[in-house]
Amino acid sequence: MGADQRDGVVIRDAEVGDFKAVGDLTVEVYVGEGHVNPESLYVAELADTATRAESAEILVAVRDEDMLGSLTMARPGTPFADIARAGEMEFRMLAVSKAARGLGVGTALLNRVIDTARAEGFEAVVLTTMPTMQDARRMYDRLGFTHVPERDWRTMAGTPLTVMRLAL
Repeated sequence: MGADQRDGVVIRDAEVGDFKAVGDLTVEVYVGEGHVNPESLYVAELADTATRAESAEILVAVRDEDMLGSLTMARPGTPFADIARAGEMEFRMLAVSKAARGLGVGTALLNRVIDTARAEGFEAVVLTTMPTMQDARRMYDRLGFTHVPERDWRTMAGTPLTVMRLAL
């Protein structure tokens, strides 16, 4: 879709040269903030941006040379769409650096997902979140996502996961 820019922050598709920084940031946020156990096999998946990029779209938020945030967009039926049903765009692995919190980076990334989903004719955007992700949950609520309790699930380790959906 090209790049969007606001206040010096550019939202664009990730390039191969971004992959290591995206993986590092995602692991830093998920493991460093206690969302994922450092011993979990999921850590390798969080770090492996190149594999995600083969079947999903990776968005980044950058300012100058700084990686401020990223997320993974997955269409239904693709390897990284855990919960997306027909007509739903899914996003996963939203990560915003601590230094960029409160600057609208997460909202800008999500707005890009929503705009993409609308442009491609999807009826909704869906996500999975965890109880520990309170800042992200406030953002999802503010943007109009609603909890879909009948679709909640658990990780293999038993961690409860909340499914949220935004009808478009």
